[in-house]
Amino acid sequence: MVSGESSVVSDEYGMPPPPPPGVLAGTWQATLFLGVLTLILGIIVCFHPAGSLNVLAVLLGVLMIFSGIFHLIRVFDPEESHRVWLGIAGLLFIVIGVILIRHLHLTLAIIGLVIGITWIVQGLAALIGGISGGAREGRAWWIIFGVVSLIAGIVVASTPTSSLNVLAVLLGIWFIIMGIFEIIGGFILRHELRVPQTTQA
Repeated sequence: MVSGESSVVSDEYGMPPPPPPGVLAGTWQATLFLGVLTLILGIIVCFHPAGSLNVLAVLLGVLMIFSGIFHLIRVFDPEESHRVWLGIAGLLFIVIGVILIRHLHLTLAIIGLVIGITWIVQGLAALIGGISGGAREGRAWWIIFGVVSLIAGIVVASTPTSSLNVLAVLLGIWFIIMGIFEIIGGFILRHELRVPQTTQA
């Protein structure tokens, strides 16, 4: 009996730890895909600034709607601790996205302010995440990303743009920068997921 119990105990202690959740494992792939998509969009806008403004406004609205749907899906996750705020944010994103698509002239008038505020919020979130991340790998990179996003957002939100073509070129350049940052961030996340597997081997 003792030997049988000891073998069971050894088997239990010999079991490898469970793999990371599927959502976490697919995070780097989603980040990489979003980075490539943003990079391609930036290149297109830079080479065709005049004709890309309306398309950019529609894409921005679609992006807001998809972001809102994603937040609403997370509301149904029982392990999510901020479901109320996620639901409110999801509804706001969807409403804003519909407005941007239905009123393109208004979108073109306020697109600089919307993009500027978005970059400011994104920069603050990246800074907070990087500073409070402890020994997380890539912490300095996220801090740099937050500073760049914050500065660019303040400039765009506070400086009136007299030429929509210039604004489109600036947005295209920033999308290219954002795409590169997101691609690098995706590879960093992939490396973080593979480190525990290498250590166990």
